[in-house]
Amino acid sequence: MNVLLGVTGSIAAYKAAEITSRLTKQGHNVDVILTESGSRFITPLTFQTLSKNKVYMDMFEEITPSEVKHISLAKKADLVLIAPASANIIGKIAGGIADDFLSTVTMAAAGRAPIYLAPAMNTNMYENPIVQANIEKLKQFGYHFIDPKASLLACGDLGKGALADVDEIVDVILKALECEQ
Repeated sequence: MNVLLGVTGSIAAYKAAEITSRLTKQGHNVDVILTESGSRFITPLTFQTLSKNKVYMDMFEEITPSEVKHISLAKKADLVLIAPASANIIGKIAGGIADDFLSTVTMAAAGRAPIYLAPAMNTNMYENPIVQANIEKLKQFGYHFIDPKASLLACGDLGKGALADVDEIVDVILKALECEQ
């Protein structure tokens, strides 16, 4: 099965490498879209090495003249996972904004493949009524969420906002992929 993994700007981005590794070892193809902010936390080379695939970042990079890459990746995906999902990407998707490669592919994949988001951010950001309203809006449109956990966060705050455990994320995705077969 083909998993499209979106990685956004969060200290938890390094955990997406383990998600990539585990899904690949389970025999799934993983295509990674790394946002510019995400690339500040982890490099494309890490994902390229683990997935054995090109890592996508630039919406306007010409890959193959005969295909529109954000559409072809959306069509190829059996499932989309955004982990970590920042408040920014959640807000963009909820607002219908498609101004980077990840948000554009996600919009193109909606209705074609199940979309899972695993939020990771500071507790105050996660509990912000705007973020919560965006999450609820996306749930109403059929998006799935893997809730963050309460933990001591990188900023030193204690509360809900840490990326769910990698084991939990991978288990949820593997079960969802079984349902897609």
